[in-house]
Amino acid sequence: MIITTTPTIEGKQITEYMGIVFGEVISGVDFVKDFAAGLSNFFGGRSGTYEEELIRARENAMREMEQRAASMGANAIVGVDVDYEVLGTNNGMLMVTASGTAVRYN
Repeated sequence: MIITTTPTIEGKQITEYMGIVFGEVISGVDFVKDFAAGLSNFFGGRSGTYEEELIRARENAMREMEQRAASMGANAIVGVDVDYEVLGTNNGMLMVTASGTAVRYN
């Protein structure tokens, strides 16, 4: 399946717009990751544990969006947007939302 942030697919003609599709993931961050990230903040540098969690959440949201589009009979998703939010009383939850328009093309 073609997934693109652009509204069109180069060299292809969109023949049917099937609707907006979403993929959502809410992921908790545990104490160990928080502790490791705190050390990175204190000593400087990147937080590999948070980066891994972010990558995993984004991939899962994209996969969920793709599965929903496929179940509608789409063979592409255009206009994809990915959003990130921090949730929870102590900002301990990460929400990643992917959205786009499911389409069929020739």
